[in-house]
Amino acid sequence: MQKFSAFSLARQAVGRHLGWRPQWRSVAPKPSYDIIIVGGGGHGLGAAYYLAKQHGLRNIAVVERGWLAGGNTARNTTIIRSNYLFEQSSSYYEHALKLWEGLSEELNYNVMFSQRGCLMVAHTVHDVQVFKRHVYANRLNGIDNEWLTPEEAKAFCPPLNISPNIRYPVLGAALQRRAGTARHDAVAWGFARAASDLGVDIIENCEVTGIDRDPSGRVAGVQTTRGPIRAGKIGVSAAGHSSVVLAMAGIRLPLQVNPLQALVSEPVKPAFPCVVMSNTIHAYISQSDKGEMVIGAGTDSYVSYTQRGGLHIPAHTLEAICELVPDFRRLRMLRSWGGITDNTPDRSPITAKTSVPGLYVNCGWGTGGFKATPGAANLFAWTIARDEPHPINAPFTIERFRDGTLIDEAAAAAVAH
Repeated sequence: MQKFSAFSLARQAVGRHLGWRPQWRSVAPKPSYDIIIVGGGGHGLGAAYYLAKQHGLRNIAVVERGWLAGGNTARNTTIIRSNYLFEQSSSYYEHALKLWEGLSEELNYNVMFSQRGCLMVAHTVHDVQVFKRHVYANRLNGIDNEWLTPEEAKAFCPPLNISPNIRYPVLGAALQRRAGTARHDAVAWGFARAASDLGVDIIENCEVTGIDRDPSGRVAGVQTTRGPIRAGKIGVSAAGHSSVVLAMAGIRLPLQVNPLQALVSEPVKPAFPCVVMSNTIHAYISQSDKGEMVIGAGTDSYVSYTQRGGLHIPAHTLEAICELVPDFRRLRMLRSWGGITDNTPDRSPITAKTSVPGLYVNCGWGTGGFKATPGAANLFAWTIARDEPHPINAPFTIERFRDGTLIDEAAAAAVAH
């Protein structure tokens, strides 16, 4: 792997940048591997990296049915935070946030992590009560969160409209200062580059069409559009399609898949200093490093695997944004897109072993998948390598839906739920 540094950049500049090598190896699948990861997004690539880096495993393949990071990794609004309500969730997301804070150095790749802070705006008495409960719960768990008055919220985010005459006046806000954003593509590329350097095979355009099992019931490999591949362990991290893949092994997951839309404006000079989220009016907004206003909406109500949604959803969101941040009313929208969210009944993820020996799954992240990327990948790798969960992800089993030990994060999961 070519190391990035001021010296290497200067040297390549002298050579007109003709000396850069491909960031990761493009290979054909081998007949067999020790471990196959299904899903070439941030979670899958990250799991492969941590399996190689921390657990010393090298004979690993990541198979992706399309192109690397062509799914939800590149179809989100890049918000990172750990201010979830319950101890199990906040511990998981805080583990991820701590990894985010050193990820660029870890991967020798600038993931453009920016801890600009996240304001969760309250508009009703119920919002105030819920967010204050989050603040107190987070502090008890050692996670930063604080309550701001409307005036303090505006001082932190000057474009915010705190007029009492708007439809949903701002009554206060919860602020996590360590929260922020990162560059989604860079995260996937960084993990792919580092994993490939450790010997992981990254195989694109390789759709899994079946899961093979031996006479004892243990996984034996996968059938793909590029031929069969044998493996002793299989980890599935395929977001909305996780239930489709696991159904090939006879496992039914408690997932509902809904489209989630987002859009960006034309780029402008720096004007918005943080992330602002509003559950009540179903909108969240931040400004990218390119100057675009990145805006997210709520999920479409229908179940679908399509990467698009109804026009009325972003229209409703933009109405709310124009009222909450009136300075942006004249901005033109540049493009929009959609992803597919994999939602569990309690809006918390599944990172666990399955009932099929050798088969593991990491799914159910809904709209929280990007913010959890390094933490989920790290704990998924632990679970696969040791055939047992780490204490942090131990509560996030499939069996909790049978046993009633739910982790209900519907409120903390924000606008999509």
